[in-house]
Amino acid sequence: MLDIQRLREDPEDFARRLADLGHEGGLEVILELDRKRREGQTRIDELKHKRNARSKEIGGILKSGGDATELKEEVRRVGDEVATLQTQLEASETQLTALLATLPNLAHESVPIGKSENDNVVVRTHGEAPELDFEPRPHWDVGVDLGILDFEAAARMSGARFVVYLAEGAQLERALIQFMLDFQTRERGYTEVIPPLLVQPGALYGTGQLPKFEKDLFKIDDGEFYLIPTAEVPLTNLHREEILDDDRLPLTYCAYTPCFRSEAGSYGKDVRGLIRQHQFNKVELVHFSRPEESYEQLEILTANAEEILRRLGLHYRVMELCTGDLGFGASKTYDLEVWLPSQGVFREISSCSNCGDFQARRARIRYRPEAGAKARLLHTLNGSGLAVGRTLVAILENYQNKDGSVTIPPALQPYMHGMEKIGPR
Repeated sequence: MLDIQRLREDPEDFARRLADLGHEGGLEVILELDRKRREGQTRIDELKHKRNARSKEIGGILKSGGDATELKEEVRRVGDEVATLQTQLEASETQLTALLATLPNLAHESVPIGKSENDNVVVRTHGEAPELDFEPRPHWDVGVDLGILDFEAAARMSGARFVVYLAEGAQLERALIQFMLDFQTRERGYTEVIPPLLVQPGALYGTGQLPKFEKDLFKIDDGEFYLIPTAEVPLTNLHREEILDDDRLPLTYCAYTPCFRSEAGSYGKDVRGLIRQHQFNKVELVHFSRPEESYEQLEILTANAEEILRRLGLHYRVMELCTGDLGFGASKTYDLEVWLPSQGVFREISSCSNCGDFQARRARIRYRPEAGAKARLLHTLNGSGLAVGRTLVAILENYQNKDGSVTIPPALQPYMHGMEKIGPR
């Protein structure tokens, strides 16, 4: 959520920066509500001061044996007016908060201006595309022919956008998860977490999925719980409504979880294969940072996600998202895109973002710079390290062989009990 005080101080700058994100209008209503809210609060404070003063007068009159009937009536009327104004103030605050919750985060000044993904900027590219002396096949054909992926069985039990992993496919998915977690915890110092997969609406509000992206979520019928769309939600909410000591920062967490997304609005996109599933596995990275260090932390987080791709020997590139392609809660984002030979394109496999104090304000996560100092909002960051299913896709496509087999990257072979290749069964 954005800082209303900053909006109040420079509404023109806010309007310009929101326009860069493709968000137009609505600030006038917010500013008018804010003005009325502040006027209402001022009036309430004045009336309370008046009521207190009159109450003291009444006490003095009664003590001296006088008649305070008229003053008592005045105090009663003032109390009624305060109650009425308080109700109006609460309604205004609720409406103001709801409107502020619809505004996206502002882009960092370093983010390139652009209208769509076509304006994103290539930051760096790593490795080379594999030289295959045969026509590369898509991962869904490779996996099905090897007997390690079954989309038809998943469709019979669950419908479209699900998959069953079988035999070496299940083992490879599990090996990737363990490899990613081991690297981040043993070599990069992340604290591993196993969080709940069900969260209450407040947790999703804190990270920005609610109310804007409710259609993308799976909600339990009674509405009390949602299935998590990403481990970013429970990891960020680990410190919801807390004040952290400065010497604990930065805090870095990682978690493997299944993730659940309705994929609302993606009808017809990536119908085949593992790219866009209702249920998928992901290893997530989350940082809690001092504000002055958060963009350095973004580079660290991104590098940690990249290293997984490097060790797997995959060709990839890092894209800096422009303003028009930036996510709702992000102030700056790098996407990692891995090469898929069957399509001859790079596809997103991780998105690493600095959210600034956007989520911290919504979830009330603060830190105290020093003993006795006023608590400040910290910055939150998150990124996939990596999307496991999409990593498996990249392995099946980049390590496929002419005979239909798939070579296992050396980094994963210890996690596959020394297996070097998955062959036709």
